[in-house]
Amino acid sequence: MDHEVLGSIVLLAIVSLISVLQNAFFAHKVEHESKSYNGKSLQRTGSSAFERVFTANQNCRDAYPTFLVVLWCAGLLCSQAAAAFAGLIYLFVRQKYFVGYLGEKTQSTPGYIFGKRIISFLFLMSVAGILNYYLVIVFGSDFEMHIKTITNTISPLLLIP
Repeated sequence: MDHEVLGSIVLLAIVSLISVLQNAFFAHKVEHESKSYNGKSLQRTGSSAFERVFTANQNCRDAYPTFLVVLWCAGLLCSQAAAAFAGLIYLFVRQKYFVGYLGEKTQSTPGYIFGKRIISFLFLMSVAGILNYYLVIVFGSDFEMHIKTITNTISPLLLIP
């Protein structure tokens, strides 16, 4: 693979692999909670602690494909650095959501809302990249540098709760 092409996707690949490790951690927590309640077998029903862990894991798994799509689209079409930064923040927020869900359900709400905001940011980056692509084709105007500057400037604002 060409080093230039590889360089433009390496951060996205790292964030994707970290997210895979996080998914494995969540699955391990579900398995551990199930086995601690039911003995050696994995069951889908159990204690309230198991139900919370299972539901939190399921909610994270439901949002995972959307996260991967907007992460890669934003990174490839707009700005790799800003998308990777937002992706890492999303993984941190998803961890906060998961741990918050294990306590009271209201503790997971800030992580959920923050995660939605990051997904929206990545989606808007993707749309901006697509619009720029068509502006280049139709009008010959390339706004890629402007879009990268804006997204790189705005991405640290994602840290504000």
